[in-house]
Amino acid sequence: MTTPAAVRAALPRLLTTLAPYQAAVVRIGTAGTWGAYLLREWGNRRVLYGDRSPWSAELNDRLLADTHAFTALSWSDGRWWFEAVYLLALLSAGAVALGWRTRASTVLFALTVLSLQNRNVFLGDGGDNLVHLMAIYLVFTRCGAVWSLDARRRARRPGRDPAEWGEPRALADALAAMLHNCAMLVIAVQVVLVYATAGWYKVQGARWQDGTAVFYPLELDYFTPWPELSGLLGGSLLVTFALTYGTVAMQVGFPFSLAARRLKNVLLAVMVVEHLAIALLLGLPFFSLAMVSADAVFLPTALLLRLGGLLAVQGRAAGWWVARRSGRTGGAAAGEPVEAVAGGPVEAAGEPVGGADG
Repeated sequence: MTTPAAVRAALPRLLTTLAPYQAAVVRIGTAGTWGAYLLREWGNRRVLYGDRSPWSAELNDRLLADTHAFTALSWSDGRWWFEAVYLLALLSAGAVALGWRTRASTVLFALTVLSLQNRNVFLGDGGDNLVHLMAIYLVFTRCGAVWSLDARRRARRPGRDPAEWGEPRALADALAAMLHNCAMLVIAVQVVLVYATAGWYKVQGARWQDGTAVFYPLELDYFTPWPELSGLLGGSLLVTFALTYGTVAMQVGFPFSLAARRLKNVLLAVMVVEHLAIALLLGLPFFSLAMVSADAVFLPTALLLRLGGLLAVQGRAAGWWVARRSGRTGGAAAGEPVEAVAGGPVEAAGEPVGGADG
């Protein structure tokens, strides 16, 4: 009898949209990372994914016959079809990052990510695989609930009270909330699996066991955008030893740290710093940004709320400055409530995956 009672007690929580701020950060980070990558490769787009690619459409069709992967680029190998898909990928990434019509734009974003990546699976640095997965997961989330143009529009033009929706609409809303919560749980599990498998795989490697694994990429020209800095770090045996063992310890220990919230927050901060260091030292910015974006699912809500409040205050100050420069008085352009800027009242946000504490 206690089990049904516990289920009934937990049901309202399961039907509430959880972790909306974490979902928003994952949305902005994933779409921003992919959009920035597409912009950087604009001049090389036809060589990477288009009609000039060494991996020809015929070769890719033979691979797709075995993998059955989806790509809209298999429908036509013409240049203008490719250009249309690439431009659509850029536009959808921008729409998702801004949170504009997220229900439709996340679907379009996922389709274009799959279309480009499955056109040439031999490109990427590992971060593309994570973008691939996150793009699919975001389709099932309410990632535009806060910090989005959709949330801003809802704050300005509120709809009907949920109590007036009627049973069919209320049931659909509850199912959508449950689907969002399941998708956020899948994202969290995916991040844990990434770190757990990477950590335990490293444990088996001889170079990771003797503490020299970090030294070798620092000596490769391909991974040394700053040779002097890489040489300085690689020249210290103590530094390379500490970085090698520290990386393994963090990746193996992160799944276990989820049982201790404060320890999880500390490890999460250290791993974010590590990814930023990888972006700088090894020249892998998009891999690092993809990892940081996925890690955001574990960020504490208190931290995100403080960050959102700080950005809202800065936005209002910028609006006041623009209004004053343009000759208007009273800062009318900046007088919107913080809730409209941040994407809605925080009381309706639900409880986060990352925890409510700072």
